[in-house]
Amino acid sequence: MTSQATRCGYIALVGRPNVGKSTLMNRILGQKVSITCKKPQTTRHQILGIVTEGQTQAIYVDTPGMHLAQGNRDKAINHYMNEAAAQALRGVDLVVFLIDRTKWTEEDELVLKRLEHVSCPVILVINKVDWLEDKNSLLPFIEEVSQKRQFQAIFPISAKQGTQVNELVETLESLLPEGPYFFPEDQITDRSARFLAAELIREKIMRQLGEELPYAVTVEIERFKQEGPTLHIHGLILVERDGQKKILIGEKGSQLKSIGRDARLDMEKVFESKVMLNLWVKVKSNWSDDDRALKSLGYTGLD
Repeated sequence: MTSQATRCGYIALVGRPNVGKSTLMNRILGQKVSITCKKPQTTRHQILGIVTEGQTQAIYVDTPGMHLAQGNRDKAINHYMNEAAAQALRGVDLVVFLIDRTKWTEEDELVLKRLEHVSCPVILVINKVDWLEDKNSLLPFIEEVSQKRQFQAIFPISAKQGTQVNELVETLESLLPEGPYFFPEDQITDRSARFLAAELIREKIMRQLGEELPYAVTVEIERFKQEGPTLHIHGLILVERDGQKKILIGEKGSQLKSIGRDARLDMEKVFESKVMLNLWVKVKSNWSDDDRALKSLGYTGLD
């Protein structure tokens, strides 16, 4: 490292569910750290993605989507996710507020309200512009949303295609404060390999069974051990009801095999090792609305 001053800071990626926060972080990092799925509320935890280039270390904080209460009250896990997203706003240097094309919803309004007390610069990112049917609607929409608060900048992008992402990153890096790096230069996330393995399994479940089992699943890694050239991983999949277990396993175990195969292929890329993956399914009633169960499953760290 040269004597030139370094820049380092935290950038929170916030927005309602399914606006592309995880896709954007993976695009910026150039590899998968956050899982993605078309189903909303895929991300359940804060996850750091760390990019160190030149004299800058940008620490992106991927967050669960902020969402309105479901029915009369939120389940414990929904409360956890909203709190995790809100806590990400504390002490960050920049906020990236993502929205989906020219749709402005009640949940976008909820996020905007959460940003009222944020004193750092906020950049509005209009994602998925490649999906816009009427490109002429973009400029009037930008004018409309620019009245909602003082945004540092507004970027129309496509996180999936990479459109305007480099320009966004350059702007973000230029706004980071001068200071020493917080993480080693080769570190890309704060999460353990065990955590990433569990998330990759959950991603495949949500992609294959998102309609049948939208939010009733969590994954625990019971074994994670490198033996010679092979990484042995045992994953326990928890569901809330017997019927969900049957759906996950499928006829003669076909569904579970498909999930395991797809997860293993991703793991071999991420961990750069041959992987032997074994999966089991167990019923744990009402885990998503039980604070004690959530803590035992790693949903912790919130005040």
